[in-house]
Amino acid sequence: MKQFKGYIFDLDGTLYLGDHAIPGAPETLATLRRRGARIAFLSNKPIEPASNYAAKLNRLGIQAAVEEVLNSSIIMARYLSRHAPGAKVYLIGEEPLAEELRKRGIQIVTDPLDCQYVVVSWDRQFTYKKLNDALQAIRNGAHFIATHPDRTCPVAGGEVADAGGMIGAVEGVTGQKVELVTGKPSPITVQEAMDLLGLQPHECIMVGDRLETDMRMGREAGMATALVLTGITRREQVEQSPWKPDYVLNSVADLVAE
Repeated sequence: MKQFKGYIFDLDGTLYLGDHAIPGAPETLATLRRRGARIAFLSNKPIEPASNYAAKLNRLGIQAAVEEVLNSSIIMARYLSRHAPGAKVYLIGEEPLAEELRKRGIQIVTDPLDCQYVVVSWDRQFTYKKLNDALQAIRNGAHFIATHPDRTCPVAGGEVADAGGMIGAVEGVTGQKVELVTGKPSPITVQEAMDLLGLQPHECIMVGDRLETDMRMGREAGMATALVLTGITRREQVEQSPWKPDYVLNSVADLVAE
Protein backbone atom coordinates (compact mmCIF):
# COMPACT_ATOMS: atom_id res chain seq x y z
CA MET A 1 0.00 0.00 0.00
CA LYS A 2 0.97 3.66 -0.35
CA GLN A 3 3.68 4.99 1.97
CA PHE A 4 3.13 8.15 4.02
CA LYS A 5 5.43 10.65 5.67
CA GLY A 6 3.54 10.41 8.97
CA TYR A 7 1.80 7.54 10.75
CA ILE A 8 -0.52 8.21 13.69
CA PHE A 9 -1.30 5.12 15.72
CA ASP A 10 -4.04 4.49 18.21
CA LEU A 11 -2.87 2.19 21.02
CA ASP A 12 -5.48 -0.12 22.61
CA GLY A 13 -6.83 -2.55 20.03
CA THR A 14 -4.40 -1.26 17.40
CA LEU A 15 -0.85 -1.89 18.66
CA TYR A 16 -1.68 -3.98 21.71
CA LEU A 17 -4.45 -5.63 23.68
CA GLY A 18 -3.89 -5.75 27.41
CA ASP A 19 -0.26 -6.68 27.99
CA HIS A 20 0.34 -8.26 24.59
CA ALA A 21 1.45 -6.60 21.36
CA ILE A 22 -0.68 -7.25 18.31
CA PRO A 23 1.26 -9.83 16.26
CA GLY A 24 3.47 -8.04 13.77
CA ALA A 25 3.17 -4.62 15.44
CA PRO A 26 6.81 -4.33 16.61
CA GLU A 27 8.13 -5.36 13.21
CA THR A 28 5.75 -2.99 11.41
CA LEU A 29 6.83 0.03 13.43
CA ALA A 30 10.49 -0.87 12.99
CA THR A 31 10.02 -1.11 9.23
CA LEU A 32 8.27 2.27 9.06
CA ARG A 33 11.07 3.90 11.04
CA ARG A 34 13.68 2.39 8.71
CA ARG A 35 11.79 3.95 5.82
CA GLY A 36 12.06 7.35 7.49
CA ALA A 37 8.42 7.74 8.51
CA ARG A 38 7.52 10.02 11.40
CA ILE A 39 5.49 8.31 14.12
CA ALA A 40 2.96 9.57 16.65
CA PHE A 41 1.11 7.50 19.22
CA LEU A 42 -2.33 8.91 19.96
CA SER A 43 -4.68 7.55 22.60
CA ASN A 44 -7.88 8.85 24.13
CA LYS A 45 -7.02 6.86 27.27
CA PRO A 46 -6.36 9.27 30.20
CA ILE A 47 -5.74 6.89 33.09
CA GLU A 48 -1.93 6.81 32.86
CA PRO A 49 0.72 9.42 32.01
CA ALA A 50 2.38 9.45 28.60
CA SER A 51 5.59 8.08 30.15
CA ASN A 52 3.75 4.89 31.12
CA TYR A 53 2.40 4.38 27.61
CA ALA A 54 5.87 4.91 26.12
CA ALA A 55 7.34 2.47 28.62
CA LYS A 56 4.69 -0.12 27.80
CA LEU A 57 5.28 0.19 24.07
CA ASN A 58 9.02 -0.28 24.55
CA ARG A 59 8.42 -3.24 26.86
CA LEU A 60 6.33 -4.84 24.11
CA GLY A 61 9.10 -4.32 21.56
CA ILE A 62 7.72 -1.15 19.93
CA GLN A 63 10.22 1.71 19.97
CA ALA A 64 8.58 4.84 21.39
CA ALA A 65 9.84 8.09 22.88
CA VAL A 66 7.72 9.91 25.47
CA GLU A 67 7.68 12.93 23.15
CA GLU A 68 5.90 10.83 20.49
CA VAL A 69 2.96 10.02 22.78
CA LEU A 70 -0.20 12.12 23.02
CA ASN A 71 -3.22 11.23 25.08
CA SER A 72 -6.44 13.01 25.98
CA SER A 73 -5.04 14.19 29.33
CA ILE A 74 -2.21 16.08 27.65
CA ILE A 75 -4.52 17.56 25.04
CA MET A 76 -7.09 18.72 27.62
CA ALA A 77 -4.38 20.28 29.80
CA ARG A 78 -2.88 22.14 26.86
CA TYR A 79 -6.29 23.33 25.72
CA LEU A 80 -7.23 24.77 29.10
CA SER A 81 -3.82 26.33 29.67
CA ARG A 82 -4.21 28.22 26.38
CA HIS A 83 -7.87 29.18 26.61
CA ALA A 84 -8.41 29.52 30.36
CA PRO A 85 -5.01 29.81 32.07
CA GLY A 86 -5.23 29.20 35.81
CA ALA A 87 -8.85 28.07 35.57
CA LYS A 88 -10.59 26.30 38.44
CA VAL A 89 -11.82 22.84 37.46
CA TYR A 90 -14.12 20.33 39.12
CA LEU A 91 -12.78 17.03 37.81
CA ILE A 92 -14.52 13.75 37.16
CA GLY A 93 -11.41 11.78 36.27
CA GLU A 94 -8.39 10.04 37.71
CA GLU A 95 -5.10 11.26 39.18
CA PRO A 96 -2.96 11.12 35.99
CA LEU A 97 -5.35 13.63 34.38
CA ALA A 98 -5.39 15.77 37.53
CA GLU A 99 -1.59 15.81 37.57
CA GLU A 100 -1.43 16.80 33.90
CA LEU A 101 -3.82 19.69 34.57
CA ARG A 102 -1.85 20.85 37.60
CA LYS A 103 1.40 20.82 35.60
CA ARG A 104 -0.22 23.33 33.25
CA GLY A 105 -1.35 25.62 36.07
CA ILE A 106 -4.97 24.48 36.22
CA GLN A 107 -6.49 24.38 39.72
CA ILE A 108 -8.43 21.27 40.79
CA VAL A 109 -11.16 22.24 43.27
CA THR A 110 -13.53 20.14 45.38
CA ASP A 111 -16.26 22.75 45.81
CA PRO A 112 -18.60 22.48 42.80
CA LEU A 113 -19.70 26.09 43.30
CA ASP A 114 -16.10 27.32 43.03
CA CYS A 115 -15.22 26.22 39.49
CA GLN A 116 -15.37 27.56 35.98
CA TYR A 117 -15.20 24.18 34.26
CA VAL A 118 -16.47 20.68 34.91
CA VAL A 119 -14.05 18.34 33.13
CA VAL A 120 -15.42 14.84 32.63
CA SER A 121 -13.21 11.89 31.76
CA TRP A 122 -12.86 8.17 32.43
CA ASP A 123 -13.25 7.72 36.17
CA ARG A 124 -13.24 4.22 37.66
CA GLN A 125 -14.23 5.72 41.02
CA PHE A 126 -17.27 7.55 39.62
CA THR A 127 -19.86 8.12 42.37
CA TYR A 128 -23.26 9.70 43.00
CA LYS A 129 -21.53 12.55 44.82
CA LYS A 130 -19.41 13.37 41.77
CA LEU A 131 -22.50 13.27 39.57
CA ASN A 132 -24.43 15.57 41.90
CA ASP A 133 -21.45 17.91 42.25
CA ALA A 134 -21.27 18.17 38.46
CA LEU A 135 -24.98 19.00 38.36
CA GLN A 136 -24.57 21.77 40.93
CA ALA A 137 -21.50 23.20 39.20
CA ILE A 138 -23.12 23.31 35.77
CA ARG A 139 -26.35 24.78 37.19
CA ASN A 140 -24.10 27.43 38.75
CA GLY A 141 -22.70 28.37 35.34
CA ALA A 142 -19.63 26.15 34.93
CA HIS A 143 -18.71 24.99 31.44
CA PHE A 144 -19.14 21.25 30.77
CA ILE A 145 -16.27 19.78 28.72
CA ALA A 146 -14.74 16.32 28.34
CA THR A 147 -11.50 14.63 27.39
CA HIS A 148 -12.86 11.98 25.01
CA PRO A 149 -16.15 10.37 23.93
CA ASP A 150 -15.28 6.64 23.93
CA ARG A 151 -18.11 4.55 25.34
CA THR A 152 -15.88 1.53 25.93
CA CYS A 153 -12.20 0.59 25.90
CA PRO A 154 -10.99 -2.67 24.30
CA VAL A 155 -9.22 -5.06 26.66
CA ALA A 156 -8.10 -8.64 26.35
CA GLY A 157 -11.30 -10.66 26.25
CA GLY A 158 -13.73 -7.81 25.56
CA GLU A 159 -14.48 -4.23 26.56
CA VAL A 160 -14.84 -2.10 29.69
CA ALA A 161 -16.87 1.06 30.29
CA ASP A 162 -15.12 4.30 29.38
CA ALA A 163 -15.71 8.07 29.60
CA GLY A 164 -18.83 8.00 27.45
CA GLY A 165 -20.68 6.59 30.45
CA MET A 166 -19.66 9.46 32.71
CA ILE A 167 -20.47 12.04 30.03
CA GLY A 168 -23.88 10.45 29.48
CA ALA A 169 -24.65 10.50 33.19
CA VAL A 170 -23.84 14.22 33.48
CA GLU A 171 -25.82 14.99 30.34
CA GLY A 172 -28.72 12.99 31.73
CA VAL A 173 -29.01 14.89 35.02
CA THR A 174 -28.22 18.36 33.67
CA GLY A 175 -30.18 18.16 30.41
CA GLN A 176 -27.18 19.76 28.71
CA LYS A 177 -24.94 18.31 26.03
CA VAL A 178 -21.21 18.40 26.61
CA GLU A 179 -19.92 21.68 25.15
CA LEU A 180 -16.53 20.48 23.94
CA VAL A 181 -14.60 17.22 23.65
CA THR A 182 -10.88 17.75 23.13
CA GLY A 183 -9.75 14.17 22.34
CA LYS A 184 -10.30 12.18 19.16
CA PRO A 185 -12.07 12.97 16.84
CA SER A 186 -11.68 16.67 17.70
CA PRO A 187 -9.76 19.05 15.40
CA ILE A 188 -7.94 20.08 18.60
CA THR A 189 -6.32 16.65 18.68
CA VAL A 190 -5.56 16.80 14.95
CA GLN A 191 -3.61 20.02 15.44
CA GLU A 192 -1.67 18.57 18.38
CA ALA A 193 -0.70 15.55 16.28
CA MET A 194 0.34 17.72 13.33
CA ASP A 195 2.44 19.92 15.59
CA LEU A 196 4.15 16.82 16.97
CA LEU A 197 4.92 15.40 13.53
CA GLY A 198 5.66 18.68 11.78
CA LEU A 199 3.48 17.60 8.86
CA GLN A 200 0.17 18.42 7.19
CA PRO A 201 -2.85 16.09 7.42
CA HIS A 202 -2.68 15.04 3.75
CA GLU A 203 0.85 13.70 4.38
CA CYS A 204 -0.35 11.36 7.15
CA ILE A 205 -2.41 8.25 7.78
CA MET A 206 -4.49 7.60 10.89
CA VAL A 207 -4.39 3.95 11.97
CA GLY A 208 -6.92 2.80 14.56
CA ASP A 209 -9.68 0.40 15.51
CA ARG A 210 -12.62 2.80 15.95
CA LEU A 211 -14.84 4.19 13.22
CA GLU A 212 -16.42 6.97 15.30
CA THR A 213 -13.15 8.41 16.63
CA ASP A 214 -10.07 7.26 14.68
CA MET A 215 -11.63 7.04 11.21
CA ARG A 216 -13.89 10.04 11.69
CA MET A 217 -11.01 12.23 12.84
CA GLY A 218 -8.78 11.17 9.98
CA ARG A 219 -11.40 11.64 7.29
CA GLU A 220 -12.61 15.01 8.58
CA ALA A 221 -9.01 16.25 8.80
CA GLY A 222 -8.08 15.14 5.28
CA MET A 223 -5.79 12.28 6.29
CA ALA A 224 -5.74 8.81 4.82
CA THR A 225 -7.32 6.28 7.18
CA ALA A 226 -6.69 2.63 7.96
CA LEU A 227 -9.04 0.62 10.15
CA VAL A 228 -7.59 -2.44 11.88
CA LEU A 229 -9.85 -5.31 12.89
CA THR A 230 -7.93 -6.22 16.06
CA GLY A 231 -9.94 -3.99 18.40
CA ILE A 232 -13.52 -2.78 18.70
CA THR A 233 -14.76 -2.77 15.11
CA ARG A 234 -15.89 -5.73 13.04
CA ARG A 235 -15.67 -5.77 9.23
CA GLU A 236 -19.47 -5.87 8.80
CA GLN A 237 -19.82 -2.59 10.71
CA VAL A 238 -17.86 -0.65 8.11
CA GLU A 239 -20.67 -0.59 5.53
CA GLN A 240 -23.09 0.98 8.03
CA SER A 241 -20.65 3.71 9.07
CA PRO A 242 -20.61 7.26 7.63
CA TRP A 243 -16.82 7.30 8.25
CA LYS A 244 -15.56 4.66 5.86
CA PRO A 245 -11.79 4.11 5.98
CA ASP A 246 -9.52 4.14 2.96
CA TYR A 247 -8.09 0.78 4.04
CA VAL A 248 -9.51 -2.07 6.12
CA LEU A 249 -6.67 -4.19 7.51
CA ASN A 250 -6.65 -7.41 9.45
CA SER A 251 -3.92 -5.84 11.62
CA VAL A 252 -1.18 -3.20 11.57
CA ALA A 253 1.11 -5.82 10.02
CA ASP A 254 -0.75 -5.24 6.73
CA LEU A 255 0.64 -1.69 6.55
CA VAL A 256 3.98 -3.00 5.36
CA ALA A 257 2.90 -6.29 3.79
CA GLU A 258 4.11 -6.75 0.23
